[in-house]
Amino acid sequence: MHSKVGSLWQRYRSVPLIYRIMVAFLLGSAAGIVFGERMTVVEPLGDLFLRLLNMLVIPIIVFTLLTGIRQLSPASLGKIGGATVGLYAVTTTIAGIIGLAVANVLQPGRGVEFTGGEAESQAPPSLTEVVLGIVPSNPVAAMTEGDLLATVFFVIVFGIALTYVRAHQDDLADRVDSVFEAFEIGAEAMFVVVRGVLEYGVIGVFALMAAGIGAEGIGVFSSLGELVLAVAIAVVVHIAFTYLFLLMSVVADVSPLAFLVGSKDAMVTAFATRSSSGTLPVTMSNAEEDLRIKERVYSFALPVGATANMDGAAIRQAITVVFAANVVGQPLALAEQALVLVVAVLISIGTAGVPGAGIVMLTVVLNQVGLPLAVVGFVAGVDPILGRIATMNNVAGDLAVTTVVGKWNDAIDFTRGVWTPASTDTRRVAPGDD
Repeated sequence: MHSKVGSLWQRYRSVPLIYRIMVAFLLGSAAGIVFGERMTVVEPLGDLFLRLLNMLVIPIIVFTLLTGIRQLSPASLGKIGGATVGLYAVTTTIAGIIGLAVANVLQPGRGVEFTGGEAESQAPPSLTEVVLGIVPSNPVAAMTEGDLLATVFFVIVFGIALTYVRAHQDDLADRVDSVFEAFEIGAEAMFVVVRGVLEYGVIGVFALMAAGIGAEGIGVFSSLGELVLAVAIAVVVHIAFTYLFLLMSVVADVSPLAFLVGSKDAMVTAFATRSSSGTLPVTMSNAEEDLRIKERVYSFALPVGATANMDGAAIRQAITVVFAANVVGQPLALAEQALVLVVAVLISIGTAGVPGAGIVMLTVVLNQVGLPLAVVGFVAGVDPILGRIATMNNVAGDLAVTTVVGKWNDAIDFTRGVWTPASTDTRRVAPGDD
């Protein structure tokens, strides 16, 4: 009996994890459609998956970021940091432009009757508050509350201070290295936990989709279809043009297909969870085990991307505002659309990488162009699907920028992972996989 169970388990494990997750995604969606609200009974299984992912976020940021900084001099940290932030700014701007272009071509919302709807609006943060929020008044509280941007800032400052002490105080150099080694051990331990959580992710993704669609109904995919379609098209265009063609083919001169294969686990997880920060453990796993990016690059670039790179949010905000203008009969002039682009890019940087944050940020953009906030309540019906599409875009962008920065800094092993022809279709993330 035990041998049969072991054999079945081994056969199950031999299937690449991404295929198991995709099957779970499809089965969960089908179960939600067929059985409806009855599938909400499995919601705790999905919530457990989200809690497991969120449990890993802060430890992974602290351990991997400090491990990466250990391998960097202040000069190289400035080089990698500057390139990373610069590329994120460029891709987010391109995303906003693509979003407005698609919105102007498709004109979603024309002919749609606005039926009103009340939005529970909370005061969105100003740009000054976003900038000041980067610096934590209490680093421990920032970690406890899951404030990723403030946590990343403190860990980078602390890591740089450790490297300074190591370089300028010879009597403490060995002790500083011991501290770094302890964090490196912690990082390796966390990745073992990540692999285990990903195995449970098959059940978690099934539960998330079944409970989500069961509660919201298939209408979440069909109502306001023009808006959903426009965002989906813009995201596909952005991924294909900006990430695969521009960054992979032109800038980095690497295989776009290999990159896509190496990113698929994180993209599927992002779509299921609607949280770029919650997907961070999976994103880091893809960077290390599939794309073979060295830790000194991805341990810096990915946490920054999960908090500040929101290409999908920029696309979503730009298109949604054009949609809102159309449904209330106030089409936007070119100058107003330019304002939308600027605000969407800036606001996307301050958008939290968690489900539902986009709705709050939408109120900022609507205010800037004088559109009624009641439109937020109208759009909220499709927020779940818009959030999934945007989050998948965000995570793909994090990995694309990290890959380019890795290539520029000779920090990718192109002899392993998805970069070798034989591994393109067979690579998987699983315990013991190396």
